[in-house]
Amino acid sequence: MIPPPTPTAPKPSPRPASRPRNRWGWRLAAVAALSTSAAGAAAAEPDGPVQFNRDVRPILVSNCLSCHGGVKQQGGISFVYADQVLPPDGWAVEPGDPDASPLIERVEMDDPDLRMPPPEHGPPLTPREVDVLRRWIAEGASWQDHWAFEPPVEPPLPGVNDQQWPREDLDRYVLARREQEGLASTPDAPPYRWLRRASLDLTGLPPTPAQRRRFLSELESDGEAAYQQAADRLLASPHYGERWASVWLDQVRYADSMGLGLDSPRSVWQYRDWVIRSLNADLPYDQFTVKQIAGDLLPGRDPDNLVATACQRLTQSNEEGGTDDEEFRVAAVLDRVNTTWQAWQGMTFGCVQCHSHPYEPFRHEDYYRFTAFFNNTADSDLDDDAPTYRAPNDPADNKQAEQLDEEIRSLGEQIWAAGHELLSDEQAWRPLTGLTASANNATRLQVERAGDHDEFFTVGTIERGARFTLEAPLPADLQPLTAIRGVVLPGAPETARADSEWGFVWSRVEAELVVPSDEGEQVSPLKIARIIGDEPHPLFSPQASLDKRSRRGFSALSRIYHPRSAALVLEQPAEVPPGARLRLRIAHDVQMVGAFSLVSRRGHLAVSDRPGFTALLTAPALAEQRRRLGQLTKQRRAIPSTATPVMQERPAHLARESHVFERGLFLDKGPLVTPGVPESMPELPAGRPADRLALAQWLASPDNPLTARVAVNRVWARVFGAGLVETEEDFGSSGEPPSHPQLLDYLALRFQGEHGWRFKPLLRELILSSTYRQSEVATPAAKAADPANRLLSRGPRVRLPSEAVRDQALALAGLLSDQMYGPPVRPPLPEGVWRPFAAGDKWPAPEPGSPQRYRRSIYTYTKRSIPFPTFATFDQPSREFCAPRRLRSNTPLQALEVLNSEAFHECSVALAERMAGRGEDPREQVRWGFELVTCRPPTDSESDVLVELFEHPDGGGQAVAAALLNLDEVLMK
Repeated sequence: MIPPPTPTAPKPSPRPASRPRNRWGWRLAAVAALSTSAAGAAAAEPDGPVQFNRDVRPILVSNCLSCHGGVKQQGGISFVYADQVLPPDGWAVEPGDPDASPLIERVEMDDPDLRMPPPEHGPPLTPREVDVLRRWIAEGASWQDHWAFEPPVEPPLPGVNDQQWPREDLDRYVLARREQEGLASTPDAPPYRWLRRASLDLTGLPPTPAQRRRFLSELESDGEAAYQQAADRLLASPHYGERWASVWLDQVRYADSMGLGLDSPRSVWQYRDWVIRSLNADLPYDQFTVKQIAGDLLPGRDPDNLVATACQRLTQSNEEGGTDDEEFRVAAVLDRVNTTWQAWQGMTFGCVQCHSHPYEPFRHEDYYRFTAFFNNTADSDLDDDAPTYRAPNDPADNKQAEQLDEEIRSLGEQIWAAGHELLSDEQAWRPLTGLTASANNATRLQVERAGDHDEFFTVGTIERGARFTLEAPLPADLQPLTAIRGVVLPGAPETARADSEWGFVWSRVEAELVVPSDEGEQVSPLKIARIIGDEPHPLFSPQASLDKRSRRGFSALSRIYHPRSAALVLEQPAEVPPGARLRLRIAHDVQMVGAFSLVSRRGHLAVSDRPGFTALLTAPALAEQRRRLGQLTKQRRAIPSTATPVMQERPAHLARESHVFERGLFLDKGPLVTPGVPESMPELPAGRPADRLALAQWLASPDNPLTARVAVNRVWARVFGAGLVETEEDFGSSGEPPSHPQLLDYLALRFQGEHGWRFKPLLRELILSSTYRQSEVATPAAKAADPANRLLSRGPRVRLPSEAVRDQALALAGLLSDQMYGPPVRPPLPEGVWRPFAAGDKWPAPEPGSPQRYRRSIYTYTKRSIPFPTFATFDQPSREFCAPRRLRSNTPLQALEVLNSEAFHECSVALAERMAGRGEDPREQVRWGFELVTCRPPTDSESDVLVELFEHPDGGGQAVAAALLNLDEVLMK
């Protein structure tokens, strides 16, 4: 039985980290007075008329859904679906008549054997809860969809008593909520505090002394406009994209390694750079969404659109020998489904893989209808990440690459279409009978008649490196032979569409004409000029089957679902003497994940004497197209590029089927399903196929009630420390309700309306608001009424994210490199940390002084199985799965990291050198260093403590620098 969720209790204040017992401990004690702390809790909703979502749904979720939810529906009742509770189909509630409602009857019973919930499932409802249910029924039992599924509604602007405090409309929603709790307005933080706070939030870096001086100067001359000017400069900074990219990369589980098994490197940094550039350009979120879900289905071959789809290729791959490729391909598809719902919809849709959702109106089949959107892509669980796109290293080359790619693709499709027309024309082919089949090793082959042709098939175990020899007499009236068709089928064609089999690869193929004579057999090679496959954009060119240096050519990688065919076009038509036989040799040299040979398990042959095949080689127009294609391909290869894994749809005639997985097991296929979205959500856009592009447009539609809410809530959480919906990962019934529902809707509608789905105007509005500018100091009344700051009774004050902890230290030390983009870098690691499974995955740390050693954290190599210690210590997720929010911890390891790691030691040395450049006076050095790291001058007592530390026999400038970098005021925003 699935237990009901319990309401989330207010989180206690984090305990301060214990002082590490190391050489820096006494120095930390010397400046402990410079640190502060925070705490908080959520406020209760005000009383009022019974509302289903606010008052009734929590009672049902906590007490009823374990037996009467989406999974178990005992007695035919599910309190997830209104039609199973209310008339005419439901019988548990009689609207307007509580005493006639079986629900009330059962919760009020004295007999524990009959009362609901049963004793083994929990205590009886409280009198207050029963009263709420009675009042709800008496008032008509109005049912509401969960608030998150209802469209945002433009809320009225609330009235407030303090008309002077609000600067933005959003402030009125905050202030009105506070005034309900009797909390007064909070004064502004000092300007320097706002500047540091905004700089860290928008760019992930502290303001420089020059930026601080400019802001304070403008404040004197321009007044309030100085805040707007500073905000605009920060939003225009290229560092904005670097800071906010990490927020998105958590959502899409970005990593530079494959995960699982060997966790080998994966070249996907072009996607990370695309995210940074897109954020800096303020690409609207609806376009940002469409490109990542279905950029490959948009018109043209825009490199940005293709690279964006690498978002969907960040799933983990298992290169471990002996694993089932299909199992992990399916796991990747399901991960895309779960990540899409978490990142864009804030919903725990993954629950629905095994059964209907316990708390939300998502049925089991909804999950697999949604899965069907992602189930027809060409990628598999391969170690080469195919399909890939050669993305230009320099965005300045994008336009040229796009033009070349479009012409290359167009010409390739035209050439292929001319050949495929003949390949697919059954009238052009003469099936072969009298077939014999043998292999060069222990692999056994047999032949049987199937309709008008003979089929070969493998029997039993297949030995690695099998090379088949297929031989059959040619029709007597075949004159001349121009082409040979090979058809490869699954071993069990009737079941393979639902349960695919390992595919095949023709590593090499050769043909011979065998003619009997008095002296024995005369064998004449048949030179194959071209191989025409059955798909326009295969992962590997069928033509490679003619290249003796290649191991991959015509193939079904890595699984086969449908019959596959290829035409082998002879360079010259071959005369067929009486009694001649065709001999075809096919080499299978590819073996997947160390154990599975990709072999043609079943197939048959046909031949043709159509002159059209020869014309494919000699027609002037086709010859010119091939010449032009070769020229364009050479030009495209000259553009420096990096192969990046992307999405690519399989052709319709080779599409995979999608089925419900019974109990979530991919081996247990249930009913066939087609792409679709849950019935509880808005419909897909009309007038287009139900594909990934339709799905992307559905996600990015104003009609979708979740997308904008989830997006603005994520931004709010990074700026204010917690989301309006604190459970960013769960907007559903088991998540926390929004602390300010009307404010959330106001921001969501404004985001997709006035702001045009752009984040920069939203962020500008947030950081210029009085809510953001207020002091972080909590009054006694605020501490008592709003300990967790859920009412926003004070300014945000939380620890910096892991990247900002390191980047700030580098910036303050004067070490931070301003180089942007490019392959990941590998800063120094503690000895013994780097122990990868993949021996070739090295960590060559740059030498001290090298700019690569001091790049921003966003560019650090992210390996899933070995997280970068600084980032793991400061709560960066391992990026194995979608991480909607980072849960902040407070441990001694964090202090030890900042005090003792090689990187932070370098920073303290460099900061001390910067301080020494201010002159010989320790007090002047201390004052300058303190102002640099905190953005404010020190008080006399603070200066005295630091000067004492400076002059201590074991102290000095480096000790002061290390203490400054460890200040609570520095590690917090």
